[in-house]
Amino acid sequence: MRYAGVAVAVAGVLVAAGAISYSVAGDNGSDVPTVNSADAGFARDMAVHHQQAVEMSYIVRDRTKDEEVRRLAYDIAQTQANQRGMLIGWLDLWGLPKVSSDGPMSWMGMSGMASGEDGALMPGMATDTEMKKLGTLNGKQAEIFYLQLMTDHHKGGVHMAQGCADKCTVAVEKRLAQGMVEAQQSEIQLMADLLESRGATPST
Repeated sequence: MRYAGVAVAVAGVLVAAGAISYSVAGDNGSDVPTVNSADAGFARDMAVHHQQAVEMSYIVRDRTKDEEVRRLAYDIAQTQANQRGMLIGWLDLWGLPKVSSDGPMSWMGMSGMASGEDGALMPGMATDTEMKKLGTLNGKQAEIFYLQLMTDHHKGGVHMAQGCADKCTVAVEKRLAQGMVEAQQSEIQLMADLLESRGATPST
């Protein structure tokens, strides 16, 4: 079953992340990232990106009884909440602020790529209107809309994580980012299969 493979990949990311969470401050010797570095920018932005995924996943778990979608949503929520905690923790270890006046995605040279209107602060993020709509749907309709929103969300997340894998200098953060790329790409394929089984397709 495809879901089992995704679960194994996600578990691998969590285990690896947990093992490195306490060593990240010394990964590059005595150096820590600067406030405008890719390492800091990714940690700030992905923490925000992940928070919405967690919220979205808990919404759909209350709107459907389908065990496959509920299991996927729970795993996404748990994985991304864990990773978010580490990203924020690293910023604390580095003594860096959790917000930047430069705006989201500036570390990728993409400041302003998302308008920020209606709560969509970064590419792939759902708008406030879409989040409210998800909370009004039930059953199959909720499942389809969640899978479409999360597919877009993951695509944006993969783009950001690949940016860190390419640009970040803290080795453990680069490895975590690469793990995110692989796990979320697997989940994108799983969600495409779940959508197809429901007579739907990704929104983009």
